[in-house]
Amino acid sequence: MVSPKERIIETTFELFAKQGYNSTGINQIIAEAKVAKASFYQYFKSKEDLCVEFLNVRHDYWFGELNKFVSGEKDVKSKLIASFDFLIEMNRKENFRGCSFLNILSEIPTNNLKILSVIQSHKQDLRDHFSSLLEDPDLSDHVYLLFESSIVESQVFRSNELIEKSKNIVNNLIH
Repeated sequence: MVSPKERIIETTFELFAKQGYNSTGINQIIAEAKVAKASFYQYFKSKEDLCVEFLNVRHDYWFGELNKFVSGEKDVKSKLIASFDFLIEMNRKENFRGCSFLNILSEIPTNNLKILSVIQSHKQDLRDHFSSLLEDPDLSDHVYLLFESSIVESQVFRSNELIEKSKNIVNNLIH
């Protein structure tokens, strides 16, 4: 049995992915999650608090899936290439929805530091992921930037073509 909080988070993911953050209201989330309004407010004081929790859950899920996806690879180059293959898998699974963090970033006001700090933390963890694999900080940032741009471009063009090109670049960069 899924708890009311879990239903709220699952519904939030579906609605944010379909409609965006700003177009999704608390009443719609409550109705579609089939929870009482009191239950919603028991877990979340505001839509902003819900968004922070959603992003934290998404962060844990996303990194868990990434780590699982690359875990079978033995060497650094294979782990890096597999990281890009992970993007292709996520595009297949989530229909080119792109990055939940960047999608929400584009919808929040610049002074919303509560949500912004969660987004920045996620991106820093991703940057750290690549720097943990590569000793050269410039090279790891290069791979990170290729990875990030691959997410955006694949969402914009609903295609994995530039992910494949990024994989080739990484393959040629890493010796």
